[in-house]
Amino acid sequence: MTGMNTEQAINSAVDRARQWSPFLSMILDRETALASALSDGQLDLTLSSATPDMPVPKRLRLERRAMALNVAIGDLAGILDLTAVTGALTRFADYALDTAIRTAIDERTPGAEPVGFTAIALGKQGSGELNYSSDIDPILLFDPLTLPRKPREEPEQAAVRIGKRVVELLQARDGDGYVLRVDLRLRPSPEITPIVLPVEAAIGYYEAQALPWERAAFIRARAAAGDIAFGQGFLDAIRPFVWRRTLDFGAIREIRGISARIRDHHLQGQAFGAGYDLKRGRGGIREAEFFAQIHQLIHGGRDPTVRAPATRDALARLAEAGWIGGDEARALTDGYTLLRTIEHRVQMIDDRQTHALPTGDALDRVAKLHGVEDAGALLALLAPRVAATGRIYDALDDTVRPAFSHDPVTLEADLAAAGFDAPEPARQRIEAWRAGAYPALRSPAAREALEAVLPTLVTAFATAPVPQSALLRLDALLERLPSAINIFRLLEARPGLATLLAAILSHAPTLADDLGRRPTLLDGLIDATAFAPVGDIAALETAMRADDAGSDYQARLDHVRRVVGELRFALGAQIVAGASDPLHVAAGYARVAEAAIGVLAGATIAEFAKAHGTVPGSELVILALGRMGGAMLTHASDLDLIYLFTGDFAAESDGPKPLGATLYYNRLAQRVTAALSVATAAGPLYQIDTRLRPSGGQGPLVVTLDSFARYQRDDAWTWEHMALTRARPVFGSTGARDAVAAIIRGVLEGERPVRDVVADARSMRAEMAAHKAPAGPLDAKLLPGGLVDLEFAVHVVQLVNRTGFDPNLGAAIDRLVEQGLAPPALRAAHDVLTRLLVTLRLVAPDATPPGHATEALIARAIGVADWAAVIATLGSTRQEVRGFWMQATGEQDG
Repeated sequence: MTGMNTEQAINSAVDRARQWSPFLSMILDRETALASALSDGQLDLTLSSATPDMPVPKRLRLERRAMALNVAIGDLAGILDLTAVTGALTRFADYALDTAIRTAIDERTPGAEPVGFTAIALGKQGSGELNYSSDIDPILLFDPLTLPRKPREEPEQAAVRIGKRVVELLQARDGDGYVLRVDLRLRPSPEITPIVLPVEAAIGYYEAQALPWERAAFIRARAAAGDIAFGQGFLDAIRPFVWRRTLDFGAIREIRGISARIRDHHLQGQAFGAGYDLKRGRGGIREAEFFAQIHQLIHGGRDPTVRAPATRDALARLAEAGWIGGDEARALTDGYTLLRTIEHRVQMIDDRQTHALPTGDALDRVAKLHGVEDAGALLALLAPRVAATGRIYDALDDTVRPAFSHDPVTLEADLAAAGFDAPEPARQRIEAWRAGAYPALRSPAAREALEAVLPTLVTAFATAPVPQSALLRLDALLERLPSAINIFRLLEARPGLATLLAAILSHAPTLADDLGRRPTLLDGLIDATAFAPVGDIAALETAMRADDAGSDYQARLDHVRRVVGELRFALGAQIVAGASDPLHVAAGYARVAEAAIGVLAGATIAEFAKAHGTVPGSELVILALGRMGGAMLTHASDLDLIYLFTGDFAAESDGPKPLGATLYYNRLAQRVTAALSVATAAGPLYQIDTRLRPSGGQGPLVVTLDSFARYQRDDAWTWEHMALTRARPVFGSTGARDAVAAIIRGVLEGERPVRDVVADARSMRAEMAAHKAPAGPLDAKLLPGGLVDLEFAVHVVQLVNRTGFDPNLGAAIDRLVEQGLAPPALRAAHDVLTRLLVTLRLVAPDATPPGHATEALIARAIGVADWAAVIATLGSTRQEVRGFWMQATGEQDG
């Protein structure tokens, strides 16, 4: 519209339509009122010659004809952009399909509500991007229980008859044209199934039998017509089939294969120029769509923000989330927009569903309809966009890889050349895999995937710190897998991940064991976000709630276990990769645990309330102690928890099965403990230790805040007050948490029995040393001068002086240092010991010296140059802590 006002732009568009489009010219001649409005510069998408009293088929055909003209002129005039054009076309298709369904039902059962019959729109109708002259590709479903039908008619018969009538209403042609072409072949097994499917059968198919391309198709699925709520229920039921948290690179390969087959089948349309296929050609519309869908299939199971049906929306969201480059997204979007626009021009000529540029004079006609001089100018406009799209899409397909020989001598030589110091055992392992040594390797698909990934594996493992050890742990992992195909495809697609896997298997037996139990943990490491600090507790809770579990309690337990497992594994991998300070990882472990407590305690309370209601004026509060209270966990930490409840212990719950408050909360706390600890199909979660509660294992699991306060003020022993120095409320309302914190603060600052804290601490430490020896020479926790000595000494100084309290041990030391009650070097000692503990829990859980390669990892983790410096730093740190212990307690080394 540059240099033109709206009226001039519309008139120019009408002139071009009359001159170069027989189809639009015909409509202008027939729709005289419409043509008159356009000549006056008025564009009204609702205007048509149809009237409400017309028979439905005739009304829909006239409405479609008017819509086709209005949208085309708005497009050619530059008034409607691609989004507005495809949106208008899609809205009409939805309306026409819905009208056809309602009409078909009403004709058979007059007055019946159109329930139990729905149309799921796929393809461009589903994504709101319908073509100017396009089929629609719905899947028609019915509910046998609610579908209106004639007396003594089977639901299946009624559904098929309704479906046939819907298709007839839309597809039948007469002098006014037609409404829509309908293609029902995207339904499950179309060669053998009826045109309308019972919903349960469809759900069963998609859960158990569907092909990978059908997953991609459902990225753009939408309940578009008929009983929308019923259709949405179906889509909700199959969402886990579409958006899988477990990556399926086999599916990605199949989508790429579809693209390759399209290129082969439409070979004549691949070369750019006259005759080029705008949809299926190299660099065409389909490749932009597939590029978006491949990345959505990879990331959409874990990142719901990228589940956008429309191609350009999907590209934008993928770029915003960092999954693809911004330049890639812009280039693909620009190319897609232009090619779709020109595709519409081609279809406007004769209202034909074609996607290919014509040849000869016909291509000049398309160019002039678009508003450029000739075919050459049109091709010059398209060429850079097509080239950019093709280049970006081609970069996805890196399937040409070297292969490894099956000849033993050659294979061993290849392994030696790759860097294996001991190629013979490596060759023997590979030969065993190729022979199908384990069930996961016996299928042809598994062996194909193995051959594809072997070059990546060999390169990664040959450069691993301990190649043979890593290879043996991979062998043990493969032995336990039910299927190896997906992990091989994942490593093939992400070679950098194979290098990280080799490092994990070389250094971290704890993580290797986790991976053996749950290989899908590797999926979480596919992008750089796995090496960023985990989010705050609110963000983590959102991630633990954002899934397909809905209100299903068991599904929620499983989902939280999956998320926690992935996050803990990723945090451990950060230490192996040297990407994070172990102190930051320890804090991350604690945030993950606190979020899990929040989500699972909340879900358990809601589930428990279904039977027992709630106790009015009362709530559950969870208090964390120990490393959880201090917000610094290791990979293997238990959670030390105390359960409390507010309000009157004599109250009663208000549910169908009421309980007294004490019994109510004790049963509820047992459920919360189970939710946090019991292994489900998704694996275990945390070990829960409740022995720090009032009266220990002899006392009730849950007590009131008043009972807790009385016990701590009157009866608790020194060791219990020492534990209280690291207590922190992690669940409950703000008011309840504040009330518990006030009780703790009062007790620690003096509202407690007078006891000989120093003597008690010395006695307890001696007893602990007698019954729990250090696990090995690197035991940063139990060695003399280790973390236990540090904790005891800090707590003695805090309780004796009634100051310096903070659940986080490092922060508490800082407070004591500020007040002159601890030496400044003590904080550095705390940090060294904590880094060492967190790292060793992963790489040397027995606290014995690891192999030489892992020694370097430990040195890096605690911030020193080499293993000698590790030993020296540990020695000097222990001396510093031991000196503080003796200063705090008056004890002398004997």
